[in-house]
This record gives sequence, structure tokens and C-alpha cells, in this order.
Amino acid sequence: MAANSNPTIRRRRLGAQLRRLRLASGLKSTEVAELLMVSQSKISHLENGNRAISRRDVRDLCEIYKVTDQQVIDSLMQMAKESGQQGWWHAYGDIPQSIYIALETDATSLHTYESMTIPSLLQTPAYAHAVIKETIPPLTAEEAGARLKVRLRRQHRIYNPSRPLRLWVVLDETSLRRVVGSPDLMREQLEHLNALGAEPHIMVQVLPYTAGAHPGLSGQFSILRFADSSAAAVHLERFTSDLYLEKPSDVQHYSVLHDHLQAQALSPDSSRDFITDVTKMYIDAASHPECGDGR
Repeated sequence: MAANSNPTIRRRRLGAQLRRLRLASGLKSTEVAELLMVSQSKISHLENGNRAISRRDVRDLCEIYKVTDQQVIDSLMQMAKESGQQGWWHAYGDIPQSIYIALETDATSLHTYESMTIPSLLQTPAYAHAVIKETIPPLTAEEAGARLKVRLRRQHRIYNPSRPLRLWVVLDETSLRRVVGSPDLMREQLEHLNALGAEPHIMVQVLPYTAGAHPGLSGQFSILRFADSSAAAVHLERFTSDLYLEKPSDVQHYSVLHDHLQAQALSPDSSRDFITDVTKMYIDAASHPECGDGR
């Protein structure tokens, strides 16, 4: 599913809530459409998050579903209001992964496995700039600058004292040893990684080469969970279009994969020691460039 064709996360969550209320009421979508004198496709689009949901729609549907809890009604009305608002990232123009950013902005926790690079939320500005510049060559300087600003703005979530994103990262050893930019840039990045890993809401584990074959060999993935404990999504990043999986069975499958990766990875303390050892390698490489590039 192409990222730019997905609705916003707030709209999707509101649609899912309305669908649950309809099912609880025992009504079919065709029956609801008849009561509202609208097409059945409109009800389907509302529940799938494929179109905007007005507060009037919410009010009418709550009446049909006999929702009497005012807190529930107020919450749904607020979600309807927010679903029509643009996210902060729209100010930067046509930014890829806008749906993922919407998910990440609303998420309360993020479990991720990364095989090739340091995850975006844990990157230094210099490392992020080098990754953006080298992995997407056709970008103009202006486009690359906009993407860098968005990436750094996303990192506010992990620094938010009132609502920090709980982050559990499993990194393949490759992501630490792949020299992005220069040995000195990598030293700065790994020192930054270790500093963030010491935060109580951020867990970093390294999966060393000695772990052998493991469930992450198929590639990067992230699991996002939200304040509504029943809501979750899996994000699979691709070069031209990303995939978003929301079926409970899919989320459960990737949750089990992440659990296995955590079990095979070094403990958080041992991971910090491992990262420190790799950092020393980059310090030596920067001090003696004639000896190689640190790989």
C-alpha cells in the first residue's frame, strides 16, 4: 500500500472506534446507511478512515448506536475535530513517510529492529545528513535540508518530558560498523547512541554477528502502539512505498519476532559496553587515518 494513499492515523483510529460501536450495536453497515439516508460506501469509507469524519457524522452515529456515555461521545468528537487538522510535518512540503510520521507522533511506544543504520530517532544531525544525502542521491540541497529538519523534529518525541516515546531498539552489529560519513562522525554518533540508551524510557540492544542467523535477516521493521491498548501497527520501510500492517495477527507475528531478537541480542548493559568498544575503534581510526577507515 503506497504511503501517500493512506489516511491519517487519527482518522483511521476514529473509524475503527466507530466500527466497534456499530458491531456492538448489532447493526450492519447497510442498515446504518439506510437510517442515515446515505450510501453504504460512505459508512465503509468512514470506518476505514478513507474520508474525513465530521462531528455531525459522529453525533448521528452515536445516536444510532445508542452511545450514552458522554465521555466516549466527547472523545470521539475531539478525534473528529483533530482528524481534519494537518500535522506539523506538512509545513515542510511533500515529505515521504507522512503516514509513518503521523503514526509515530501519536504512538506511546515503538519497538524496532534495524539491520543497516542507526534508527532515525537516535541519529545525530551529522549522521542523519550523511544518510539522507547518500541514500537518496537525486535530492536537491533544499529537499535534503527539508528532510533533515523533519527527521530532527521527529526526535522531539523522545525528549518530551511530559510524554516521551518509549523506545526499544534492537540493532544489528552492521549498523554500528557501517562507516557513514567518517570515523569521527561515527564516534560522535555512537557516543550519542550510548547516552540515549542510558535514558529510562529508551532501551538499546545490539545483535552481534556471533548471534548467527536470526528472525531479523528479512529486514527492518517497527511496531507502534498507542494509548488505546487495542491499537497497533507494523511499519515495513521500502524504497518507493511503505507497508502498514494493522491486523492483530500481523502485529502479533512481528511482536514475537521482536521478542526473539531481544532474547538473542546482548543485554542493555553489555550492549553499551559493546558500543563503547566499537567507538574506541573509530577514535583510533580518526587518530590514524593512514591505517584504514575503521571497518
